[in-house]
Amino acid sequence: MIRLAFSIYAFRGGSLDEALATIARIGYRGVELLADIPYAYPPTMSSRQRRGAIDAVRHCNLVVSTINASTLFASGDTYHPTWIEEEPELRQQRIEHTLDALELGAELGVRTISIQGGGPMIGTNLRRQRALDRFAEGIASVLPCARERGILLAIEPEPGLLIQSSAEYLEFKNRYFADEDNVRMNCDVGHLYCVGEDPAQTIRAMKDQICHLDLEDVGKDRVHEHLMPGDGEINFRAIFQALRETNYNGWATVQLYPTAEKAADVAKKAYEYLKPLIVATQ
Repeated sequence: MIRLAFSIYAFRGGSLDEALATIARIGYRGVELLADIPYAYPPTMSSRQRRGAIDAVRHCNLVVSTINASTLFASGDTYHPTWIEEEPELRQQRIEHTLDALELGAELGVRTISIQGGGPMIGTNLRRQRALDRFAEGIASVLPCARERGILLAIEPEPGLLIQSSAEYLEFKNRYFADEDNVRMNCDVGHLYCVGEDPAQTIRAMKDQICHLDLEDVGKDRVHEHLMPGDGEINFRAIFQALRETNYNGWATVQLYPTAEKAADVAKKAYEYLKPLIVATQ
C-alpha cells in the first residue's frame, strides 16, 4: 500500500517534537525533512542534535520518507545557489549541500533525497546545453557518495527550472546517466500538472524512474501553487489507480506550506481526503 507522509516544513516555527507528534497523531506514517532551516540544516546540527532528531522521529513511530535537499534558505533562497550558477563557488555550495543531505539521509535511513531540477533558467544568460552540462557535472560529483550510502538522487521536475517536465527529466537521464540506477525522478504531481502533463499517465509511463511522490493540488489555471488536495483540478483517484497498476509501494509526501498556526488543520484535512482514495484504489 502507498504510504502517506507529510512535509514538516508546513510546521516551521514550532518545535520539532510537537510537529512530529501532530503528524503521527493524524495518522501519517512518515515525515519529510528539509535539509534546511529551521529543523535539519546539516552544518548547524551537532551530533547530539542529530541523535535527538532520530530519537524524536522513532518516538512518534514515524519514518523519514525522504530528505528534501532542494531549498537552501540557510544561505540563499528557495532555489539559490543552484547547480547551474555562473560562479563555480556557488555551484560548489549546492554540491556541498547535497553531500550534507546525503550524510544526514544515511543517518536517518532514507532511500531517497529530492533535488531541484538544475535551477531556474529565468534571469540567466545560459544556453540550455551549457546548463545541462553543468547540472550533469554537479550530479556526477555527488554520485559516489549516493552510491556508497545506497541513496537515490531524485531529480524533481518543476515549472520554471531547467528540468520542468518528465520528458525533460528522461532526456537528461538518458543523455548523461542512462546506466545509473542512483539517478531517478521525484514525481511531484502538481508540478507535472502545471506544465500540462496528466500525472496518472506520467506515472504509468515513468514507472521505472519514479522513486518518490509529492502530493498537492493545482487550479484550472495550472499556476504553481500548493493547494489542498481536493481544492483544485488534479484527479487523485486516477493517480492512486495508476500507482496501484504500476505496483508502486513507496512514499507519497503531502507538501503544503501554510503558516505554522494552520499546519495541523491542513495536515489533518489532507489526510482525511487522501486516505480513503488510497484505500479505495488498492
